[in-house]
Amino acid sequence: MASASQRELMRALLETHGRTYAAEAGIRLKDTPQPLYRLLVLACLLSARIRADIAVATAKELSAAGMRDPRRMAEATWQQRVDALGRGGYRRYDERTATQLGDGAKLATDRYGGDLRKMRDQADGDTATIRRSLQEFPGVGPAGADIFLREAQAVWPRTAPYLDAKALQGARALELPTEPAALLRLADGAEPAVLAAALVRVALDKKASQTLREAAHG
Repeated sequence: MASASQRELMRALLETHGRTYAAEAGIRLKDTPQPLYRLLVLACLLSARIRADIAVATAKELSAAGMRDPRRMAEATWQQRVDALGRGGYRRYDERTATQLGDGAKLATDRYGGDLRKMRDQADGDTATIRRSLQEFPGVGPAGADIFLREAQAVWPRTAPYLDAKALQGARALELPTEPAALLRLADGAEPAVLAAALVRVALDKKASQTLREAAHG
């Protein structure tokens, strides 16, 4: 059974970090083709060894440049993709990522008609199969597939709760339960995608766990 201190810590976690990366990137996530594709692009950007805020800013730049669906991403020139990546601060990986985004857009169009719901449906909603299919997109490895699924569970409920190793790393840093069911009970109704994002933010920030403890006990 959760202790009072764990409940306070969870409350502080959700108040401070309870925002999905999709929301931060300005993606109104729905179970429709364009938001799901934009989430795939965000997952690709977040997969690299680069700060999450830069990846989020870059996703916004690609969207502002009109590259919000596979057709428009593929129709953009390689240099247009490089330029948008650079404006977001994604300079270290811009040339490689520009190529990956172009190739991934072609794959999304050729295999799924630009609609990632078809990927889910071909997998019959099986999370492990979806995870493998995601990794067929250039630049989306195991970490990128986890990022996509952590966020997509908000609109793909059959994949929920999706609390992967990175999210559970955040739970351990806070000395919270590491069983998904126990974490969800402690979160008291919070959406799994929001909880997962909050825990990941703690896993990525070495100072976050101490700051949250101070807030919970302050």
